[in-house]
Order: sequence, then C-alpha cells, then structure tokens
Amino acid sequence: MHKYFIESYILTISGIICAYLWGEHVHPGSGGICVFIALVLGILEVSLSFDNAVVNATKLKKMSEKWRHRFITWGIAIAVFGMRFLFPLLVVSIFAKLNILKVLDIALHNSKMYAFYLHQTHATIVTFGGTFLLMLFLGFFLNPKKEADWLKPVEKFLKKAPESKFLDTLITLVVLDVVQMIQPPPLHLSVTISGIAGILVYLGIDTVSRQLEKLEEGATKNADVSEKISSEICSNVKFASCTGLISFLYLELIDASFSLDGVLGAFALSNDIVIITIGLAIGAMFVRSLTIMFVEEGTLDQFIYLEHGAHWAIGALAILMFISTVRPVPELITGLTGVGFIIGSLISSIKEKGVKG
Repeated sequence: MHKYFIESYILTISGIICAYLWGEHVHPGSGGICVFIALVLGILEVSLSFDNAVVNATKLKKMSEKWRHRFITWGIAIAVFGMRFLFPLLVVSIFAKLNILKVLDIALHNSKMYAFYLHQTHATIVTFGGTFLLMLFLGFFLNPKKEADWLKPVEKFLKKAPESKFLDTLITLVVLDVVQMIQPPPLHLSVTISGIAGILVYLGIDTVSRQLEKLEEGATKNADVSEKISSEICSNVKFASCTGLISFLYLELIDASFSLDGVLGAFALSNDIVIITIGLAIGAMFVRSLTIMFVEEGTLDQFIYLEHGAHWAIGALAILMFISTVRPVPELITGLTGVGFIIGSLISSIKEKGVKG
C-alpha cells in the first residue's frame, strides 16, 4: 500500500522544509508554527476531498497508464500552482480590477489585504464550483441506466424523473436563480455569470467526453481487422489520446471545484498564501495517491456503494458552497458531511457483500 504514497511522502517532506524556511524568512522564530499550519491544512484537504478521490477513480480507471501517470505529474502541478495559487490571484485581479502582479505583491507582503479581497470574491468563486458539482451530482443520479441504488427510496425516485438531456441543467439554473436572488444587488450579475460558466464548462467537458467514448466503442466494434490493421491502430491511438486528454481535463475541473472551498476556508488558519499553498499541495498529493490506489486495487468494484456515497457527498458540498455565499459554513461541517456519506456507503457495501457472499 505504501508504494502508492511515495510521491506524497516526498512532497510532504519537501513542503515541511519549505514551510519552515519561509516562516523563518518572514517572521524569524515562526518556522515551527508554519510547519504545523501546513500539516493541518494538508489533513483538512484530505478530509474534505476524500469523496473527490472516489469520483476521480471512476474516471481514472478508464484511462491508460500513461494518462494516470500524467494525472500525478502534470495534474499535481496544475492543482497546486494553478488552482491553489494562480486561480485565486486571477480572480482577485479581475474583480478588484488590479494588475495580477500587483495582486501577487499584495499576497506576499500584505496577507490581510489579500484575504480581504479574496473574501469579497467568495460568493463568485464558490458559485462556479457549486454549479459544476451540482451538475456532476445530478448527472449521476438522474441517469435511468444506473444499475445499483444505495439510498433506494430517493435514488429510485430520481431515476424515474422525466428523461431529458436538460433536466440537470434546468434544476441547476433554478438553484442558481435562488442563489443570486439572496445575494446583495452588486453581486447579482457576477454570481449569475459565474454559475452559468460552471454549468457550461461541465456540459462542454461532459459532452466531448461522452462523444469520444462512443466513437471509441464504435471503432472497436466495427473495425475490419483483416483489411485495416494499420488504420485501426492509428485510429485507436488517436482515440486513446483524445479520450485521455478530455478525461484528464475533466478530472482537473472536478478537483478545481473541490479545491475552491478549501482554498477560501484555509484563510481561517493562515493569511499567508505560501503556507496555504504548501499545506493544500500536501493534501492534494495524498488525494491523488488515494485515487491511484482505488483504481489499481479495484476498491470501487469491491465496495459497490462507494461511488454513490461520494456523489451524495458532492451534492451536499455543492449545497454547502451555495449556503456559504450568504453565511459562513465551518470546515468541520463540510468535512464531516462528506466523510459521513463515505463511511455510510462503505458500511452498506460491506453488508451487501456479506449478504451476497
């Protein structure tokens, strides 16, 4: 089992060293405190994103070994420097109408002002993540072809909903309309645009992903091996490459949506963007390692309701993100809610396995 976490251990050790050196550089004598905060943030990130690892595993198991490796290497770079460092800077830059280099300077040298700006954009940021995750939740449970049901009364009811390609979009738009109505008037437009962007991004990635999977299945079924061996090989390589890329982007967007709440909540422990980035990076790497372990150990096949529990946790997280636009939601509640669904689905899976066994 430890083989899956080698990269995570290396990053953790490197992060501890960097956190200590940065703390001593900024405030001599505070290196130990910075290390402690970074480790706490890492643990919180894992607890908040455990369901993320399960959902990622469902997509990752369809990807090639090459793209799994890229998920660990390229993916962690995007997750750490893209979503947990660059993205918040970019959002503050856009909505505060400041040059991004100026925002970076503020983040590094005036953490309280940076935290203030980030707080001002909180509703806009989490609405994007909330709509994306709500679409993901609805896409899973409104699928009439879904075989197993965990919370049977609710899930069977959702499967019987009128079959429509746009039902999940309509429900999310209604929720978005309610969310923007309860915001202060100056935020109505930005929250609406952010929410619609989350819906469109999900629809774009999901549509392309589904089409590529259908094309790949068609190519496999209809290929004339005796006449077009070289053409088939070339086609399969292209399909695998395209499907791998789209799945990779899909995973990164799911990770991004999960990370938004964690990035903003991290400021409850520290205003230092460097320490926050280090702590969240440690947690993000462990989540990726868990994802790889789930795939290669066949965890989802062994625990049939685990995927259901993860998607219920996603739905709950989306709702909590919407609530956080008007009132603070403690990280403890967010974390325990997700963990509760995961544990519940694990227990049900073990019981089901025992009955069938």
